[in-house]
Amino acid sequence: MNENQTRDEIAKLAKSIYDRGLTFGSSGNISVRLDDGWLMTTTGSSMGEIDPARIAKLDADGNHVSGDKPTKETFLHLAMYEERASAGAVVHLHSTHSVAVSCMADIDPRNVLPPITAYYVMKIGALPLVPYFAPGDLDLARAVREMASDHHAVLLANHGPVVAGKSLRDAVYATEELEETARLFLMLKDVKTRFLTDEQVAALREKFPS
Repeated sequence: MNENQTRDEIAKLAKSIYDRGLTFGSSGNISVRLDDGWLMTTTGSSMGEIDPARIAKLDADGNHVSGDKPTKETFLHLAMYEERASAGAVVHLHSTHSVAVSCMADIDPRNVLPPITAYYVMKIGALPLVPYFAPGDLDLARAVREMASDHHAVLLANHGPVVAGKSLRDAVYATEELEETARLFLMLKDVKTRFLTDEQVAALREKFPS
């Protein structure tokens, strides 16, 4: 896939995410790794109205070289890429159910969501909670970087998920699986629930390493 095709793919999947209510207003951002840098959605833009030609391009050192100004959360994306050489794309959303879970007081910060389904374990695995930092605080990048080497998905407290994938579609699908699992978790939190056992989780992680 060449750069122009990648730009079109970003716009197409961003609109799909927006149209299905997984992000709102100008929230959420997407990036894709290129051979010579990165493409990133732009600051203040709606995911439902991405112009492929105006997507920001950064060089290999993270400098903005063309397109509109990149998302102000660029540092989150670069932190994931720095720790995950296999990451080809990163998706960050403020999706409703994931954000709701990130605000709960009694979740396990080492692994926020229980293993409700096999597909969640396969696509996300363990999901750590990154402590709260104000928007734009560069200490947030440090906190994400500390977790990214062991986890391709993290949940920012009172903020939302950041998910890396080998490809853009992998990252989008994993983010959607996370959001759906968060929704299920909220639906089931007052119901006696049968989660996957430790043995079942271990077998899935061995067969489908993230």
